[in-house]
Amino acid sequence: MNLKKVASILLSCAVAGTLFTGCGTTNPAQNVEQDTKIGMIKNLNASETLYDSLIRNAEERANIKISNHKYTFYDNLTTLQMGLESGSINEASTYKNVANYLMAKNPNVEFSPKHDYLKLADNFAFAMRAADTALKDSVNASIEEMKNDGTLENLTKTYITDLKFDADPPAVEFETFEGADTIKVGITGDLPPLDLILADGKPAGFNTALLAELGKRLKKNIEVVQFDSAARASALSSQKIDIAFWAIIPVNSDIPNDIDKPVGIELSTPYFKDDIIHINLKK
Repeated sequence: MNLKKVASILLSCAVAGTLFTGCGTTNPAQNVEQDTKIGMIKNLNASETLYDSLIRNAEERANIKISNHKYTFYDNLTTLQMGLESGSINEASTYKNVANYLMAKNPNVEFSPKHDYLKLADNFAFAMRAADTALKDSVNASIEEMKNDGTLENLTKTYITDLKFDADPPAVEFETFEGADTIKVGITGDLPPLDLILADGKPAGFNTALLAELGKRLKKNIEVVQFDSAARASALSSQKIDIAFWAIIPVNSDIPNDIDKPVGIELSTPYFKDDIIHINLKK
């Protein structure tokens, strides 16, 4: 997997139940507001205390102090938004496309420029049980096929690049194959426009459209199972689901290699990358 190296400072960062691939700073702000309360979707294996300590350790080793941040974890995007609206947090850390969607839906939310010097990004992948090698191999092969034949680019264009963020993404229909095996896939259903469950109960979004294409290529039936982000690992381990959407994290001296990928879980080839930004309520 391609993980970006830190340019001048390495930070451990997470959001939406996911963590980014690498981050750097080119010109850190010298007068960043202190005691900023930041909300993000809960990590699987990191507590708020551990996350704070990782940030402090990274800053100390780099001999720089960016800000006195205080992190609060939320189970899903809905509760994260509630925390922002209620003033429990000053900012929410999320993906750029999710932020664009939220800002289009809520005119009181805006991009927080205090963190525009941080270069953060996540690579998205599918997570599977390590023992399911045949499934992982077939998923990786399908992702490479979609990259090579332009399908992945077209899905990104339809569900991300050209999507009007002031409207819900279109529902995704799954092709069915009589007598074929069923792959159960866990999604949050609460991370538009990447994946969501519409009011009528139908799945929608980019990840879901990719999933439908995957099922068609594998000639397998797809069953969508909705989970909070933090429940994905246990659902995989207990065989309640076979696949979950995941984000790839860096492995280095500042970030433990098990902070978001438990033992026994393997990741597919990455298929999408999105920047991480902060949003806040307009003053």
